[in-house]
Amino acid sequence: MKDLIYMLFANYKDEIIFLHVISAVVWVGGMIALRYAAHQSIQQLQSPLDKLQRTAYALKRLFIIVAPFIVIILLTAIIMAVGFGFRSAAIGPEGNVINSYAMHIYKIVHVKESIWTIMTLNYLYMVFRRNRAQKLIDNADLPAAKAALAPIGAYLVPINIALGIIAVYLGVVLQAG
Repeated sequence: MKDLIYMLFANYKDEIIFLHVISAVVWVGGMIALRYAAHQSIQQLQSPLDKLQRTAYALKRLFIIVAPFIVIILLTAIIMAVGFGFRSAAIGPEGNVINSYAMHIYKIVHVKESIWTIMTLNYLYMVFRRNRAQKLIDNADLPAAKAALAPIGAYLVPINIALGIIAVYLGVVLQAG
């Protein structure tokens, strides 16, 4: 498997990096657009039912759009982590650190992977909350639907935006390192 990853990376390095970066742009950019542009326009609607329905629909569309990009981020991250040889540059065959700077970079790789993992778990939680809210909207329980959706816009999306920006920055650091 490692040989396949090395071969993929050697032959498609630019394409893999591009897919990784564009996937991050779509995911983080989509959240920013939804939270700070679409959300504001949805709030201009007069009917509470219209607000909830439009919010739930906009979230559903975003979640559908970003799902494949989340998978692409994961796959390309694995290929790049192996292909760039972060571990082998930092840790020798006996498991000892052989280069302190390379070890520092290798740790950044793990931090970045952890951030994307947390973002993915948060994404899955948002999908769960949105789907629950949709059922409540369909059953005309608007107060409960509003309560189910509220944390998504107030906390969960902004958390993923902040984490995504940090992960993109770390990606720049890794590329420069």
